[in-house]
Amino acid sequence: MSFGRWFKEKGWRHVVAIAATLFSIFPLVYVLSAALNPTGTMAGTTSLFTNVGLQNFVDLFSDPNRPFGKWFINTLVIGLTASAGTVFLGACAAYAFSRMRFAGRRFSLLALLLLQMFPQLLAVVALFLLLNYLGDIIPAIGLGTSLGLIMVYLGGALGVNTYLMYGFFNTVPQSLDESARIDGASHVQIFFRIILPLVTPILAVVGLLAFIGISSDFVIASVVLTDPDTQTLAVGLYSYVAQQRSENWGVFAAGAVLAAVPVMALFLYLQRYITSGLTSGSVKG
Repeated sequence: MSFGRWFKEKGWRHVVAIAATLFSIFPLVYVLSAALNPTGTMAGTTSLFTNVGLQNFVDLFSDPNRPFGKWFINTLVIGLTASAGTVFLGACAAYAFSRMRFAGRRFSLLALLLLQMFPQLLAVVALFLLLNYLGDIIPAIGLGTSLGLIMVYLGGALGVNTYLMYGFFNTVPQSLDESARIDGASHVQIFFRIILPLVTPILAVVGLLAFIGISSDFVIASVVLTDPDTQTLAVGLYSYVAQQRSENWGVFAAGAVLAAVPVMALFLYLQRYITSGLTSGSVKG
């Protein structure tokens, strides 16, 4: 095969793939270079990795006014808890819509979809006032608490997640449910022992997307978490570049690099569940 024919049929795809890869990797490499640059600036960096050092990472953990370690732990606790709750609530709702027939079912599905058209930013004032009022009654879920932020995230757990799981649940044959009912299984047993193992891919995807969205959220978290010791990484790292004359982009970039570690670790952990869930099933031919 001549080069012209190969390039026309297959070669151009490689060129597009290489260009897209370079376009995606360059910002990551630039941030890593800024994190290793001890000068603490990004605008003055004309070439990558000209100055390499770990001083930014040392400064990141040595500032008593900015407890990066607590931010990291808070992000993990809030992200994992809210993601697990999101997956569970979405799975329960999707199972009900997929397997049960009740009055208002189609209207409820449409209402969940319509509610997602309004961004959470519109509810910031209402959430602030609500948590401020609840804090006087139940301090554990009031303003400035991690549990209060988790409750806010779980309040928006349905919607698109339910629609994604609902479509996946419909691909599971209902004959499995009928066979289980003949054997005396209840809805709870069918849900946990039969349905959930078969829909592992969508559970992993929803959990991963929920964790990414929660760990990178800034608007809601900055309103709810007022104490620096309870803040997440997205809110805490902003303090390094919030002041006009005291920005430290090097430390900010170092924190951003470490903040990406939990997301990468969770993706690598859930990847095997996604692939195994797609290739396994309960019906053997």
